[in-house]
Amino acid sequence: MDISVAPKPPVSRSLVRSDATRRLLAFGALIVLVVAFSLASENFFTFNNIKGILLATSVNGILAIGVTFVIITGGIDLSIGTVMTFSSVMAGVIITNEGLPVPLGVAVGVGTGALCGLINGIVIARMKVPPFITTLGMMYIAKGLALIISELRPIYFNSAPVFRDIAMGSLLGEVVPEFDIPNAVLVMFGAALLAGFILTSTILGRYTFSLGSNEEATRLSGVNAALWKTAVYTVCGAFAGLGGVVMAARLNSAQPALGQGYELDAIAAVVIGGTSLSGGEGTIMGTIIGAFVMSVLVNGLRIMSVPQEWQTVVTGAILVGAVYMDIIRRRGS
Repeated sequence: MDISVAPKPPVSRSLVRSDATRRLLAFGALIVLVVAFSLASENFFTFNNIKGILLATSVNGILAIGVTFVIITGGIDLSIGTVMTFSSVMAGVIITNEGLPVPLGVAVGVGTGALCGLINGIVIARMKVPPFITTLGMMYIAKGLALIISELRPIYFNSAPVFRDIAMGSLLGEVVPEFDIPNAVLVMFGAALLAGFILTSTILGRYTFSLGSNEEATRLSGVNAALWKTAVYTVCGAFAGLGGVVMAARLNSAQPALGQGYELDAIAAVVIGGTSLSGGEGTIMGTIIGAFVMSVLVNGLRIMSVPQEWQTVVTGAILVGAVYMDIIRRRGS
């Protein structure tokens, strides 16, 4: 009896398309960038510059952590940038305008983001409006509300100096004075640990991957897909609210005109970190690495005096390359 055996793909092609290689690719790119910029400029690999990179990554990293959940479900959230700003304005209203305690202002800031995410989730999951349209609308709604509530003016936190310590204080620096890493960096890594736990060890994480892999099969298996999709967008909004609190603490003010464009940086970090735009795959670790790749790239190009416009061109080219690698891998699988 003649039994035909399907030919095995070349080893090199299998390596390129493997999940392990894809996840290591972002980390390898980060190492290459650090080594290259360190060799190109003696000002790059210094403690103060590394601290600056960590601080610059903190807000984008928190936003990217949240949107990772949404992209794993196969969705998208274009509103996280302006929701971040809206959340910072609401925190400013509570702390500065109303004179209420800082913890309450932080809770309102995070809650504002979660509420925006909840509305996104309900509209997408229950009313079946495409995520792109829904979150695009929320992007403008949040931007408008931030401008209306703040009356077009920044809200400063000078009356609550402890608020700024949320981002710019240094718990590590109090223990080891030479290692004064800003608290904003600790908040980002804390958020990453929490998100990683949710994604890998809870039922929400399991259904997040399930929705992205095959939403119809998930629904037919008896899972309330609309409920869990709404929960995913709510989580994303909560992380955007946290990002707003950290951003406001870092600037010591809520800037109502800020925010637009941050969503694209966050989505780029997620994609560069290996999360598939088609859904069903992704890790929080990869997202954090992707955020650092972007920060290192921008910082290194700036130190080398590369014009701002060319920094944007290079970032865009890397994003297209990351998406193309994902397409190649999916064709093979």
